[in-house]
Amino acid sequence: MIGLIVVLIVIFIFILLTGLFTVRQQTSAVIERFGKFHKISSAGLNFKIPLIDRIAGRLSLRVQQLDVRVETKTKDNVFVFVVVSVQYHVLNEKVLDAFYRLQNPQEQITAYVFDTIRARVPNVELDKVFETKDDIANAVKTELDTVMDDFGYGIIKALVTDIDPDQRVKQSMNEINAAQRLREAAIQQAEADKIRVVKAAEGEAESKALQGQGIANQRKAIIEGLKESVESFNKSISGTNAEDVMNLVLMTQYFDTLKEIGINSRSNTIMIPHSPGGMGDITEQMRNAIITANQVTDSVKNSPSA
Repeated sequence: MIGLIVVLIVIFIFILLTGLFTVRQQTSAVIERFGKFHKISSAGLNFKIPLIDRIAGRLSLRVQQLDVRVETKTKDNVFVFVVVSVQYHVLNEKVLDAFYRLQNPQEQITAYVFDTIRARVPNVELDKVFETKDDIANAVKTELDTVMDDFGYGIIKALVTDIDPDQRVKQSMNEINAAQRLREAAIQQAEADKIRVVKAAEGEAESKALQGQGIANQRKAIIEGLKESVESFNKSISGTNAEDVMNLVLMTQYFDTLKEIGINSRSNTIMIPHSPGGMGDITEQMRNAIITANQVTDSVKNSPSA
């Protein structure tokens, strides 16, 4: 008799212990009694009546992420894959709805993502899809917020994480971008070449102007020097005339020129006529040219037509 009592006590304790169960943090357990919802047990140690109550299921209250890859086409008839990441969680106060109302919440969310993406992307051209991805993500979140809240799910964020056109389309876009950049580079290079040419021309013009001014000043100085030399020579030596002085100056310049040519070992200058006596010939030719010019001028002035 005592043994039977001990056995019954052991069986009772065992059955009692089977009624104890634990629920992990950020998790809720749904308890049913005879197949009907009874209560929701939160995290910690809980008790259910053995053989009467049972754990119908457990729901995680953590934030979960669902990646949905949608194929659709844009307004300019380009097929693209749009990847949307939906971050959602079970509302703590609506665990009952989240457990019983939806058979598969992920399929439900996926269906609404497909519907929203395929309703908005076909109205936008491919280039604009990349620019308006935040608007598309907000539209997905708004749509899911309205629907999934009734089923006990809260939508934290919807993100468009990838927009993937066909490989040939991406290659074409890269080629277009590369062509635009090459065109811009060519324009900038042409502008730089233009500036270099213009600046070089301006520098050359300024150099020529300064060079001409320097030659003019040089000739002026030579004339002034010759004038002073002639006057000084006439004062110091009597009986000389301007022709003698000019011959002496030309001879001096002649030898100075020969000296400068001799200093440069690579000079290829040829003096014609190349003799000191040639100075007299040059002087005579210059004098004859001046005399002839004066005669022509006088004859023109004295002519009847004049």
